[in-house]
Amino acid sequence: MSSKRQKENEEKIAKAISTLQTVVDSTITPRNIRKVVKDAILMLNDTKLSIGVRVANAISVLDEISQDPNMPSFSRVTIWSALSTLESIRE
Repeated sequence: MSSKRQKENEEKIAKAISTLQTVVDSTITPRNIRKVVKDAILMLNDTKLSIGVRVANAISVLDEISQDPNMPSFSRVTIWSALSTLESIRE
């Protein structure tokens, strides 16, 4: 992978993490959803795995939790925004 693409991917991951952090910091988001989002952030920060694996793991758990009927619309839209950023990452 070119260093330019690597840098772009890392920037997109940082942007997604920052977006997800707003959900974690929100007091209106239920605790179980905040926990899953925190886990996704940890996955994205796990540099032992390749970018593709980190992103795929995070997308998987975020996509699942975004279906939760108890999720406030603010949190759902924010998670969708982060998912959109993550889905644009290509190795």
